[in-house]
Amino acid sequence: MYLSNKRLNMNKHKRRGNPIRILLLVVLIGVGIYVNQVVIADVPPLFIPTPTPTRAPESFVTDAQALENEGKLSQAIEAYRQAILADSTNTGNYISLARLLIYLGRYDEALEQASNALLINENNAMAYALRGWAQGLSGDYLNGTASLKRAIELDPNNHVPYAYIAEVYGLQYESDTAAVGVIDNAISNSQKARDLNPNALETHRARGYVQELVGSYGEAVQEYAAAISINKYIPELYMRLGRVYYYPDVAEYDLAVEAFREADLLNPSDPLPDVYLSRVYQTIGSYATAIQYAEKAIVDDPTNPYYYGNLGVLFYRNFNYPNAITMLRLVIRGGTSDAGTTIEALPLDYGIISQYYQVYGLALARVDECSEALQISEALLKNVGGDEITVYNAGVIVDICTGVSEE
Repeated sequence: MYLSNKRLNMNKHKRRGNPIRILLLVVLIGVGIYVNQVVIADVPPLFIPTPTPTRAPESFVTDAQALENEGKLSQAIEAYRQAILADSTNTGNYISLARLLIYLGRYDEALEQASNALLINENNAMAYALRGWAQGLSGDYLNGTASLKRAIELDPNNHVPYAYIAEVYGLQYESDTAAVGVIDNAISNSQKARDLNPNALETHRARGYVQELVGSYGEAVQEYAAAISINKYIPELYMRLGRVYYYPDVAEYDLAVEAFREADLLNPSDPLPDVYLSRVYQTIGSYATAIQYAEKAIVDDPTNPYYYGNLGVLFYRNFNYPNAITMLRLVIRGGTSDAGTTIEALPLDYGIISQYYQVYGLALARVDECSEALQISEALLKNVGGDEITVYNAGVIVDICTGVSEE
């Protein structure tokens, strides 16, 4: 059978190519090759982070040193943290960071950083010195002196660990003045620091503290002032200077206020300058101002029962008995503050705690809450009856409640 369908005819005549179409096709092929080889090669793969320039660790250290020189210690601390993130093997950055943390009273953090430095170099004398200083300032005198003795062993001609250990011995003496030989150790080590470097900040600071402890207040002022002239951005130096001015034997209350205010400006989150300012103003009878600073201390540290006790005493002295009771009840019974903070009660003991109980009992008696007031009087006589002032005030509470006395 013969099929004549032209569609199946395999001998069709070829049509001539269109030159314009051919040229266009060549151009398109060229563009495709360019895009594939050049443009696409320069485009980063999808979902892969674009690399960014990284800063050299030294640049963070430079920033930290500049901030420290300007007195911006908190910002300098963060810059040192960035330097450590950029280079975790540089012990010097841990040491510098620990020192600044101590300047701002952040002893636990300082201890951690000094210990980190020792993980890198277990024979670093300055790391041991700063660790011991932080331990001692935190109240761990035994480990503090041990660390500092190791620092001295590693670097016996460095004045710094001698100055630090003198401070730690001084703190130990303050906590227990009956401890045998402790104040002598403080004195001798501060003298050793002076012999090695009489003009160093650490030497002046340690010598000032020792002079303060032995009652040589004029010399203490000179030493603290000399330390401040070297570095005017350390809050603790102003705290110590203000404390010396506040002593009754000195009683330079205007100068004390000036020093404590400077400490507060340098470290506004620290409640201690506010506590001391409240005490100075209480001493000179400016109770309204004293109350303001006592309230500010509680804002800075809302969990410390001693700060509520301080405020309660001030309210009492300003004849605000209801508020005095509210504050002192938190100290004595524990409870929750108006801000929702839980306060742990302070068990009755001699010293400042006994004063809180006495004032609480007197305030209760004055508003005729005598049932609880008499309980407080009985507790005072039973537990801290060895103190004459306590016995007297316990008797006054009874007299007010029985109508014998108006005091």
